[in-house]
Amino acid sequence: MTKFVLLYFASAARYTKKDSDEFEAPLPLSKLFGLLERTYPGITSQVLESSAVTINQVYVDVPEPDTEGGGVVINPTDEVAIIPPVSSG
Repeated sequence: MTKFVLLYFASAARYTKKDSDEFEAPLPLSKLFGLLERTYPGITSQVLESSAVTINQVYVDVPEPDTEGGGVVINPTDEVAIIPPVSSG
């Protein structure tokens, strides 16, 4: 198996204490948040519930874990990003 790169920005980077990770691919998009929750307990409620996700710089909707997710699969060499909301002031 090969891997995909997952990039973390803002509060996601602070929570994981990393700018990026690599995970095994292929991975159904509907399983991404579960994988991250197992890797970083508490990240779902603290970061992911309010974050956007991109695959290869295209925004995607993350389906519920129990669904097929419209067949969206993260493939090897894909670049996935977790993008928390940004506040301005």
